[in-house]
Amino acid sequence: MFKSEIVIKSRTGLKAFIFTLTILFVTLIASSQVGDIRWSVDGNSYYRIEKNELVQYTLPDNKPSVVLSKQQLIPMGTENPLQFSYYSFSGDQQKVLLFTNTKRVWRLNSKGDYWMLDRKSGSLSQLGKTLPASSLMFAKFSPDGNSVAYVSGNNIYVEDLATSHIKALTKDGSVTLINGTFDWVYEEEFDCRDGFRWSPDSKKIAYWQIDASNIRKYYLINNTDSIYSRVISIEYPKVGDKPSSCKVGVVNISDTKTTWMNIPGDPAQNYLVRVEFIPSTDYLLIQQLNRKQNSSKLYISESATGNSKVIAEETDQAWVDIFQPGNPYSIDFTNKFIWLNETKSILWDSEKDGWRHLYQVSLEGKLEKLVTKGNYDFTDITYVDHKKGYVYFMASPDNATQNYLYRTRLDGSSTAELISPASLKGTHSYSFSPNGKYAAHSFSNSFTRPSREFITVANQKPLNEKESIVARLDSFKIKPVAEFFKIRTIDSVEMDGWMVKPVNFDPSKKYPVVFYVYTEPAEATVTDSFGRFRNFLYMGDMAKDGYIYISLDNRGTPAPKGAAWRKSIYKKIGQINIHDQAMAAKEILKWDFVDPERIAVWGWSGGGSATLNLMFQYPEIYKTGIAIAAVANELTYDNIYQERYMGLPQENMEDFIKGSPITYAKNLKGNLLYIHGTGDDNVHYQNAEMLLNELIKYNKQFQFMAYPNRTHGISEGEGTFIHLATLYTSYLRKNCPPGGK
Repeated sequence: MFKSEIVIKSRTGLKAFIFTLTILFVTLIASSQVGDIRWSVDGNSYYRIEKNELVQYTLPDNKPSVVLSKQQLIPMGTENPLQFSYYSFSGDQQKVLLFTNTKRVWRLNSKGDYWMLDRKSGSLSQLGKTLPASSLMFAKFSPDGNSVAYVSGNNIYVEDLATSHIKALTKDGSVTLINGTFDWVYEEEFDCRDGFRWSPDSKKIAYWQIDASNIRKYYLINNTDSIYSRVISIEYPKVGDKPSSCKVGVVNISDTKTTWMNIPGDPAQNYLVRVEFIPSTDYLLIQQLNRKQNSSKLYISESATGNSKVIAEETDQAWVDIFQPGNPYSIDFTNKFIWLNETKSILWDSEKDGWRHLYQVSLEGKLEKLVTKGNYDFTDITYVDHKKGYVYFMASPDNATQNYLYRTRLDGSSTAELISPASLKGTHSYSFSPNGKYAAHSFSNSFTRPSREFITVANQKPLNEKESIVARLDSFKIKPVAEFFKIRTIDSVEMDGWMVKPVNFDPSKKYPVVFYVYTEPAEATVTDSFGRFRNFLYMGDMAKDGYIYISLDNRGTPAPKGAAWRKSIYKKIGQINIHDQAMAAKEILKWDFVDPERIAVWGWSGGGSATLNLMFQYPEIYKTGIAIAAVANELTYDNIYQERYMGLPQENMEDFIKGSPITYAKNLKGNLLYIHGTGDDNVHYQNAEMLLNELIKYNKQFQFMAYPNRTHGISEGEGTFIHLATLYTSYLRKNCPPGGK
């Protein structure tokens, strides 16, 4: 959730970071991943952007051909081709939208200029010429290919491709009245960005309207770009504040009249998280969550009248988890429904039986069907084979740190069948072609660099035996650097962990331990995949220098261990996760080769919060801590994340107090380095100042670094990363010296 300027994951409500240098590292191995390709409609080829040209690879021979050359991308009257970062085809594949001059909106570069290339005539034309430069968002062809709709200035426009006539479908958009896209918190916590959908007949558009006018503003102060300070305001609903009001309308292209869908409930006390036209109909399917996010309802709404009826409902004592198929960090992510039985039902997820399973949910009032069965969680949906009646999905019933491809019957009549090669133990990922004939298969584990092959789905065999993962496996292997282990605490909680021991490890010596933590519901850190064990902020080699590096997944992390494991943290963030980590650390301190006087912990965002809590609540264990961009006071974070996992502070304020690091700051005994960006629009800089005041009050000495105008990723500005890494490394070496004793 961050981009290649160094953003992978924001807090998404304290979403995890695997950050800065990790991005640079991932860039080096990106060619092995499945996410850099886009399948053709017929499923017999795929596309990649290579050197600013679009190249098509035809299977099974994997032969490349240039589909869009640089020469075709030179606008009339200019000399240089357009530099494009995203593309999409019309339904007949004869027109291509190209996204250029992009700008960042919160997390992604989702605003820019769009150009259209007509492949028949070769003409290249810019869309939205009368609108401000680099202001267009989420441009999409109509199903009939005659028009393109997009958002600019929080209004929706449609442009006729034959005449270039631009029509405004909404005109009331403003900073706080948002049509066709979303405010900060919807994007951050629900991954909602693209906020409009074409109707199947190309005559209407359904769209979200967010009214953030009653949301209080949070102010960031820019003190460095001019002599006088500049105030930057953000509509940011803190926990306990009402959400933005949200409704869904359907606008007719012909007369620009909007019909609002009549969804029961106060729009300022509920969320609308999915909206889509039911294929080949004039009806919408809409998912509504209540404010506490422990009740989910599915409505069918008639677009012409707005009449709505509920067809399915689910409640949970904690929260209803939202499964999001696809990559939510792509600008074309739309959180789509998965249609079955000629759109008479959908493939839906639920944890109602204690595990995350797939169900068939009827749109016609018929009984739902359990599709996946057993004591395991599915982790992702990979492909639905409607003809043969199978769903392919990711799961790992026997090892929560790994991921494999399985399939089962859509009617629920079979048990899960392992499809991934049994000999490849680790983390698999797949991208299926639309026809289900081919798939890009990627694999890695802790000692195997990511590798990719194209396979035939029917027999799971590689298209080219010489390029198969199994045939090349030895060339991808490295000397194992980490070992996985399980540890059982005094509370009989069994936790997965990994450990990197020092080079030339001597069990007769005692070594310092550095714990890397996240601990919250947005991220598990213990996965059997390549590169997870590298401390990107450490300038050097921790193992060579003589550190033991460890990470553990406590209760409440999103490991595939069942709903009870994940939801035990409800209303207990800052308590149960911190307790589990500390109790596991106590067991580790019993190991003969661990030096109890050199125990360090660090983390970013949610991991920064955990670092503070561990330092303050268990000062007898953790002697050194480095906390980056941490939430010090849980009452400062946004309402969607905090209320989902913690409830409403009006009802259980004591849980927010007990979970906040600031409550325990007076207990600090060890060495603390706290780091925060003053321009953080996610975890606000006020957390730092609140924490500093509390530490000052009790005369607790610590080191603090504020990075001016840097956001949650602390990535902006010349020299920032080197400075941050140098600060981190020197502080760790000084206060938790490396080496065996």
